[in-house]
Amino acid sequence: MKKAMTLALLALTLSSPAMARDTVVRIKLADVLKMPEAKSKLDGSVKFYLAGQKTPKVLEDLGSDVTNKKTNGMGKSDEVGCKWATLSALIALEQSAKKRGANAVVDIASYYKKNEVKSATEVECHAGSFVIGVALKGTYAKVPEKNASK
Repeated sequence: MKKAMTLALLALTLSSPAMARDTVVRIKLADVLKMPEAKSKLDGSVKFYLAGQKTPKVLEDLGSDVTNKKTNGMGKSDEVGCKWATLSALIALEQSAKKRGANAVVDIASYYKKNEVKSATEVECHAGSFVIGVALKGTYAKVPEKNASK
């Protein structure tokens, strides 16, 4: 009886959309880039420019892309989880940029559930009860080399 009641309560909890958490957290890109993990996982060959941020002259547009990265939110604060998810998204953008011959990703906007949010300093992250996610949309570009450092 106790097991059946526990299962029923669990099923009710998991099926209730009102119980779902989707907390919007804004993370400063500069804070993510300062993380020791960012310094070891990003090689600096690609520079990141948020939409609205001063960007060097784009010499060549190499196409756009979207990355959608998630991390387990269990045992992490929303801020820590959001920083990890943002770093994962930046790593994916850097890898794709290098494959395309780009040294920058420009006009980066948050793109969670295809809802575009632009900020010159922050990335939008969504923290749920179990999963934390960041989606970024950006354009791969070649910019003058003097501006292409991390």
